[in-house]
This record gives sequence, C-alpha cells and structure tokens, in this order.
Amino acid sequence: MDTKRFVHLATSLALLISTPCHAQESLVTYKSLSPAIALELAQAALLDCQKRGYQAAVAVVDRFGVVQVILRDRYAGPHTPATASGKAWTAATFRSSTSNLFMDAIQSKLDF
Repeated sequence: MDTKRFVHLATSLALLISTPCHAQESLVTYKSLSPAIALELAQAALLDCQKRGYQAAVAVVDRFGVVQVILRDRYAGPHTPATASGKAWTAATFRSSTSNLFMDAIQSKLDF
C-alpha cells in the first residue's frame, strides 16, 4: 500500500470513528442568592458576632465578589464595612473561607 493511499485510509477512518464536537453554549446559567436570603445570612452572622462580644460589620457577596448586603453594628468602627466587604471578596475570589486562607498562609510561612 503506498503512502498516499494509507493517509487517505487513515483520514477516512479517523473521520468515521470521531464523534461530533458541539460548540460551547452561548449562555451559562448559575444559581444566585436572593436578596432576602443574603440579608438573612448577614443578620445571622452579625448576631453571632454580637453573642461573642464583637462589634463588627458583616458582608455577603455573590459568587463574583459583588456585595449583596453589608450590615454594621452600631458601635463598630467606621472602617469595618470596607474590611468586611474586602474579606468577603477575598473568600469569593479564592473560593475558600478566609480562615482556610489564613491557615494556608501560616503553613507556607512555616515551610520557608
């Protein structure tokens, strides 16, 4: 069998056994928290902070890190809303809790 005929045969065989590849969908769907659920989560987090004796602000962000709710306790400092939203943004963008990120940072510091 000559080379040209072998290439044609191999190409034909490859086309016959290959499966069609579909183009990616143009639209994606995802679930998102409703404002009511985001508010409920923020209220629960703020209540937990108050029970533990902390004057804090809490933030709830969506999967993209966009703030949905910020709640600030009446005696919390003026810097706390920005800190809470930054912390929530960090957790969302790294897809990990900030507690885990802290532990990873400590571990990597110990590894040096």
